[in-house]
Amino acid sequence: MSLNSIFQYFVPKDKKIFFPLFEQAAANVVEMAVIMVEAVNAPDANRRETLYQQIDKLENVGDDITHQIYLELGKNFITPFDREDIHSLATAIDDVADLIQGSANRMSLYQITEMTEPIQKLSELILQASYDLQKAVAELKDLKNVRSIAESCIRINSIENQADYVFDRAVADLFLYEKDAIKLIKYKEILAALETATDRCEDAANVMESIIVKNA
Repeated sequence: MSLNSIFQYFVPKDKKIFFPLFEQAAANVVEMAVIMVEAVNAPDANRRETLYQQIDKLENVGDDITHQIYLELGKNFITPFDREDIHSLATAIDDVADLIQGSANRMSLYQITEMTEPIQKLSELILQASYDLQKAVAELKDLKNVRSIAESCIRINSIENQADYVFDRAVADLFLYEKDAIKLIKYKEILAALETATDRCEDAANVMESIIVKNA
């Protein structure tokens, strides 16, 4: 029996609450990302506002899940993997939700009516990364399919690189062609929030890669 197997044996079954909480958090991020993609492609302003409100409510759900993870971390002496990794993973997933909500909030407050191609592309990349995040998180509970986790993490890293390119190109175009300084600032802030969401997905991927190395 490996050291990891022995360790898992001593983790109380009723204390393995972290895994379903992580799965709930990841699923919540996916739902938010799906709604964001719908919002930036919706032709009707009223429909977009309704979707923004849905994103706001889901961000609150994500906060509750993250808070519950922190509470469980404080109550349980034995954890399925390093306490620092649990905290870092929970924080990274929560940050993705915060940034999706922050992007939607800016679109609403700034009264953005024209959804540019970079905004739509970054929203789609967040959704792709969220799906891979959810897939990797689902494999954490037994660490039997380490290759699947690693592959999802690699895809997330690739998506983040794509997002960097889209963001850099979009900001360059804003400075080249946008003559309205206020409009430029609005769009740059929204693009930055969207791109940073993919950074936080990469942070979560990095934590999961660390977990699989430590438990190899």
